[in-house]
Amino acid sequence: MMWERLLRWMPGLGSLCHYRKEYLSYDMRAGLSVAAVALPVAIAYAELMGVSAIVGLYACILPMFAYALFGTSRQLIVGPDAATCAVIAAAVAPLALGNEYVRWQLAIVMTLMTGFWCILASHFRLGAFADFLSRPILKGFINGVAITIIADQLSKVFGLSGLPTELIERLIELPHNLLESHWPTVGMSAITLLVLLCVLFFRPSWPAPLVAMIVSIYLSWQFEVEQYGIQIVGNLGNGLPIVPMPEFELGILRDLVVPSINLAVISFVSFMMTARSFASKNGYQVDADLELRALGIANIASSLSQGFAVSAAGSRTAVNDAIGGKTQMVSVISASTILLVLLFMTELLMHIPLSSLGIVLIFSAWSLLGLKNIWAYRKRNRQAFILSIFTLVAVLLVGVIDGIGFAVLLGLLQFLRIIFRPSDQLLGVNDQGMVRSIHQDNDIKPVDGIMMYRFNSPLTYFNVGYFKKRILQHVDSALNRPTWLVVDAAVSFTYDDVSVFAALDELISELKEKGVTLVLAGRRTELNLWIEQNKLSRSDDDLIIVPDLYFAIRLIQSKRQVEETQEG
Repeated sequence: MMWERLLRWMPGLGSLCHYRKEYLSYDMRAGLSVAAVALPVAIAYAELMGVSAIVGLYACILPMFAYALFGTSRQLIVGPDAATCAVIAAAVAPLALGNEYVRWQLAIVMTLMTGFWCILASHFRLGAFADFLSRPILKGFINGVAITIIADQLSKVFGLSGLPTELIERLIELPHNLLESHWPTVGMSAITLLVLLCVLFFRPSWPAPLVAMIVSIYLSWQFEVEQYGIQIVGNLGNGLPIVPMPEFELGILRDLVVPSINLAVISFVSFMMTARSFASKNGYQVDADLELRALGIANIASSLSQGFAVSAAGSRTAVNDAIGGKTQMVSVISASTILLVLLFMTELLMHIPLSSLGIVLIFSAWSLLGLKNIWAYRKRNRQAFILSIFTLVAVLLVGVIDGIGFAVLLGLLQFLRIIFRPSDQLLGVNDQGMVRSIHQDNDIKPVDGIMMYRFNSPLTYFNVGYFKKRILQHVDSALNRPTWLVVDAAVSFTYDDVSVFAALDELISELKEKGVTLVLAGRRTELNLWIEQNKLSRSDDDLIIVPDLYFAIRLIQSKRQVEETQEG
C-alpha cells in the first residue's frame, strides 16, 4: 500500500525502478546530447536574466532530477526557457534597481512562488486550465518574446553601450549607433555565427550551440580577447551554490504575486503543449494534474538550488526524442553531466565572450519565430489572427508582463462577445430525413408548419434577452408563420438560471398570442425538474418537452394526423 501510494506521488520512480537494461545505450546517448545542448543555452539564458552565468547551470540540475521522479512524460526535458526567463527579467529588473545580487534573489523568490502556485493548482485539479491561454495568444506571445530577446542582444553582439532599455526606442536608436560598434566584438560575434551556420549546414545532427561555444572559448582563452576590449563571462566561482539570505524589503514580494501567477500559467501551457505532443508521437498519455505538480516541484527544486524558473525545454526535448531517449533516465544522465561540469570545469566557462552568448540567444530566439503560423490564421480564423497579432504587438509595446495580461483580457472579451451574441440557425431536414442547418447554398428544407431553431451558446442571464429577441424575429419574419417552434434545448439549456426561466415564461406567453406552441427538444429530465423548481405554469398547448428533435417532428406529425382524423 505504501509503495503504491509512493508511485502515485512519484510516477517516474516506477519507471526507474523497473528500468530495462536495453534502454541504457539509447538513454546514455540522449542524456549526453541533451547536456551538450543545455550547457551553452542555460548560460546564455542566465545572461539574458542579468545574473551570473553559473546560475543557468543551477537551474538545470535539481529540476531535471525532480522531473525524472515526479513527471509522467518519458521524453520531456525541463530547464531554462526563453519565455520564462523573459517574464522573470521583466518582473524583477525594475524592482532590483540595477543591483545584480538583488535581481538574482528576486528571481529565486519568484521561482519559488511560481512552484507554489503550480502545486496549489494541482491540488485543486486545475490541470484542465492548460488551455486557458489559447494557441493564438501563445503564438503571439512567443513571437513577441523572440523579437524582444533578439533586440536586447544586439547591443552585446555589436559591443554597443548606452542604448535605451525600451524596445521601440532601442530599435530606433540602433541604426544610428552601428558605426560606433566595437569591431573586435563584432568579429567574435561573426565567428560564432559562422560556426553555428557551418555546423547546421554540414553536420545538422551535432549540437551547434555547444560547438560554437567550444570554438569561442578556445579563441578567448588562446588570444586573451579581453585585452582587446571583448567582454567575457569572468569568474563563476567553484562548486555548489551557497544559499544567500535575502537582502531586499519584504514588501517587494507583493509586486511579484501577479507576475508569478502569470509565469505559472504561461509555463504550464507551454509545458503541456510540449508534453502532449511528444506523448502522442510516442503512443502514451500524460496526466495534466500530475504534470502541473511536477512543474511546481521542479521550480521549487530550482529555487532551492538558487536557480530560476524552468519549464519545458522544447529544443532539448526534441534532441532527446531525435536521439531515441526512452525513459526519464535521460534527465538523470543529463543532470549528472551538467553537475560534473559545475564541479570541475567552471574555469573553462569563464572565458566565454558575452557576444558569443548573445549570438546563441539570438539563434535560440530565431527558432521560436513563427510569423508564418500567425499569418496563416488570417484566412482560417480572423478572430484568432487578430488575437495573435494583438498579443505580439502588446508584448513589444508594453512589455512581457502587461502584454500577456492585455492579451488574456482581449481573449476573454472575444469569448464573452461570442457568449453574449452567439450565432444561431434555423434547421430543416434533407432527403434522408436528417436534421441539418438551413443555408442559402444547400437544399435543406424546413418541415411544413414547424420552425426548428438552434442557439449556439448556453443560455444565461446576460444573453437570454437576445435569445428571446431572435426567436420572435424569426417567427415574425417567416413567410408562412409556423404553428410549432422547436428549440434544440440540448445546446442552450445547460443549467438552472432563474433569469433564463423567467424569460422563458414570457416567451411562452408571447408565442401563445401568435398561435405558436413551443417545444423544447433535449434534456427532458433536467428541464422538467428546472421548470417545476421555477414554478412555470404550463400546459401541453403552451409548452412541450421531448427527448430530441426527431421525437419532436414525429410527435407533431402524429398530433396533426389525429387532428385531421377528428376533423374528417
